[in-house]
Amino acid sequence: MDLVIARREGLYCPPGNFYIDPWRPVPHAVITHGHGDHARTGNGHYLAAAPGEGILRTRLGQDIDLQVLPYGQRLVHNGVTVSFHPAGHVLGSAQVRLEYQGEVWVASGDYKVEADGTCAAFEPVRCHTFITESTFGLPIYRWQAQQQVFEEINQWWRANIEAGRPSVLFAYAFGKAQRILHGIDASLGPILAHGAVEPLNRVYRAAGVELPPTLYATEFKKTDPTLRQALIIAPPSAAGSTWMRRFGQYSDGFASGWMRLRGTRRRRGVDRGFVLSDHADWPGLLWAIEQTGAERVMVTHGSVAVLARYLREQRGLDARGFDEAGMSEFERDDD
Repeated sequence: MDLVIARREGLYCPPGNFYIDPWRPVPHAVITHGHGDHARTGNGHYLAAAPGEGILRTRLGQDIDLQVLPYGQRLVHNGVTVSFHPAGHVLGSAQVRLEYQGEVWVASGDYKVEADGTCAAFEPVRCHTFITESTFGLPIYRWQAQQQVFEEINQWWRANIEAGRPSVLFAYAFGKAQRILHGIDASLGPILAHGAVEPLNRVYRAAGVELPPTLYATEFKKTDPTLRQALIIAPPSAAGSTWMRRFGQYSDGFASGWMRLRGTRRRRGVDRGFVLSDHADWPGLLWAIEQTGAERVMVTHGSVAVLARYLREQRGLDARGFDEAGMSEFERDDD
């Protein structure tokens, strides 16, 4: 019997009688992290890694029935030993280790292998079967070192200051925005945040993550000279909205792994694209899979067929894709 199978509600552990990141409401949900395509409202009971508590309560409600475990601490549920281990994706993100009758599976959730200082760094976990994401599971996706990306953002911001125009940088409100704030040169000028970003900044700060001071963008009028030196962090949904009018003639950029593709940059219609992702690239995926020592790999979320075939033909692994029936009903909440 497989320790994890795909059901209409999501990935299900039969002996434990619980779901991992369920797509529909279930009585018992084990959550890898707080992005909306992994953590949803309506579940009876939530189990998650302790560093993600603030995020989950902020996004799902303070009164959810939430139980948390520190990384590495074990809990036995219906004979299945469950523990969480850092995934390096966003604050509180975790891989879920399941052990039952000598068999060990690890469900990775989303992960990246480059440490960024805003969350616990990815830790490989040895297992028999590894469930891996494949969001960027194509050889074309290879990330440059993040410090190079931050310097590109700094240079763009400096140039905009010299030209006297605001710099609006679109980035996902949870994870990507805080990673950028942590990595850029905050001495260049004031930093403003969209109303969707600032509450999550507070959660990160409360967790001990160092972020520079940020101000609500709505506190500034179009005529305020401060805007001409400012960096404004906003979610992609703000693009083209009336909220943007307060910035006058601005330069805009978008930070995403999808910026690796020229077509995506053109469709977004922004002045600059910065290739920065909170997911593993192709070499990162292969490295992480190898580190687990798993002989069996289940692939989900992304370029499933390509990665699974590569692992079979080039690495000699028993690799296949999970049936993700129902996943297309939900948009990915991060990149």
